[in-house]
Amino acid sequence: MQRYIVVAMLSLLSLAQPALSQDDSGAPKKAHVKVPIIAAKPEDVSTIEAIVTASYEAISGGIGVPRQWARERTLNDVYARFVSAETNPKTGETKIWSTSDQEFADQTDQLMVKDGFTEHELAHIIHRYGNVASVLSSYEGKSQRTGKADRGVNIFELYNDGKRWWILSIAWDSERAGNPIPAELQSRN
Repeated sequence: MQRYIVVAMLSLLSLAQPALSQDDSGAPKKAHVKVPIIAAKPEDVSTIEAIVTASYEAISGGIGVPRQWARERTLNDVYARFVSAETNPKTGETKIWSTSDQEFADQTDQLMVKDGFTEHELAHIIHRYGNVASVLSSYEGKSQRTGKADRGVNIFELYNDGKRWWILSIAWDSERAGNPIPAELQSRN
């Protein structure tokens, strides 16, 4: 009986495959990025500042340079979320985009590698209470192909399990008219 159920389920999945290769809007899904499992670098997860820096470094690279998704995965809690809460300056409409780390890699890898994307921190403020912390980190991201730059603020939610720091979530919004980066998060250069 169990074998029959497995065969029936596989048959149904094969019929559904064309529908599974599209997102809710009917657009093709991005390619799946295979992320190998590696050990975290102790220097990446030993301090709050180090884990934030490692997160920026892992997603940055030149045109054609693969992203460091395996390194990024070592920074994140297994249930980590990435949330973009951005408002379209022309329409005023706010769009929320929430993904897991795997979904983030799948949805952004192709464009980041094609265009060469780098992101770096401008300044940060850490609020820590015991083994938990929030980091407000202003950033500048730039496409090497287009030269287009984007600035904003990432908010990292972190915890320490007694051995190392983990990223639980990163939420961000972009700088725009009416939503400037706060003075205390302006570049320290």
